[in-house]
Amino acid sequence: MRDNMTQHPDSLIAKLEELDAHFVDITGQMNDPAIASGHKKIVALSKELSALRKIIEPYRAFKDLSKQRDEAQAILDDPDGDADLKELANMEIDDLRHQAEDAMDLVKGLLVMSVDQEIGSIIMEIRAGTGGDEAALFCGNLLDMYTRYAESRRWKIELMDAKPTEMGGFKEVIINIKGDGVWARLGYEGGGHRVQRVPKTESQGRIHTSAATVAVLPEPETIDINIDWDKDVLEHVSCAGGPGGQSVNKNASAIKLDHVETGITVSMRDEKSQHKNRAKARQIMTARVFEHFRHKQSSAEAATRKEMIGSGDRSQRVRTYNFPQNRCTDHRLKGEGQEGANFNLDRIIGGNLDPLLDALVTHDKAQRLANI
Repeated sequence: MRDNMTQHPDSLIAKLEELDAHFVDITGQMNDPAIASGHKKIVALSKELSALRKIIEPYRAFKDLSKQRDEAQAILDDPDGDADLKELANMEIDDLRHQAEDAMDLVKGLLVMSVDQEIGSIIMEIRAGTGGDEAALFCGNLLDMYTRYAESRRWKIELMDAKPTEMGGFKEVIINIKGDGVWARLGYEGGGHRVQRVPKTESQGRIHTSAATVAVLPEPETIDINIDWDKDVLEHVSCAGGPGGQSVNKNASAIKLDHVETGITVSMRDEKSQHKNRAKARQIMTARVFEHFRHKQSSAEAATRKEMIGSGDRSQRVRTYNFPQNRCTDHRLKGEGQEGANFNLDRIIGGNLDPLLDALVTHDKAQRLANI
């Protein structure tokens, strides 16, 4: 089996062997009556065991298939071996090799991507950047694009907050999207999005460049961020007023939250109910604080890898939407050939993001494996 194992980096095999040993250790802990009697401990161990099992079972299958393949190779290499056994081994060896590699490909994907796949809720914040009204309209285009994509995936979408403009665009819009694999797919959308086109207000037919920023905040089922809403957060309550003095809510329903440690602030006045505004504000605050510390940790871990896909860094220009040329270019794929970075704009803006996102997932997976 060692000959087949050496086809893969020692660091990868060492990591998998470490996880296998940890899997055995957790199994033993769960069979310990002293641990099994503690509800919280057993629940935590069960979740960890379930997550590990997805990786360990195909890894063990890989090792078993590799062993069978090496045994078949040994029969073929034996000059004194039985002819019938050699014929049988020759028939099986290619199939065993392909099965082993398929199992390892599955293991690799699960090893570096499974955590992302488990996060089924995100908060997406889309903000108009440079470009005035045109940037606000582009912000609305992005909202429509993500909405169509979410609907194609049958994900649940909730509008949490919006600041519309008179021309039908948005200065800012915040949505919550829930569904299987939502973070694993849309987590790559964080960053600067640039549009090149002739604005509706342009009488000379000149192409303008405008921008919007997208932030994608994961909402894991269990967030390891404990916020004491009485001590850690300052809450300000005020009356919510509509644009131009219209639809003024005379009740004190608008909520503004200030997280003391990080300086993160959230304002919510979308609902007439103070309780609903507070609940939405806290949901957004929790996601932002979680992302603050998650990004801080991931930045430290990736100090030697500056190009991190899905980092959510809003200063990073991730994509250009060129309307005159009907071309959408993702700049993170530039190094993989010009064609690999370009996609049909009509399809992308219409919500058909899968070809682009598949390319980003493949690129990200290769980067993560290279850093094991």
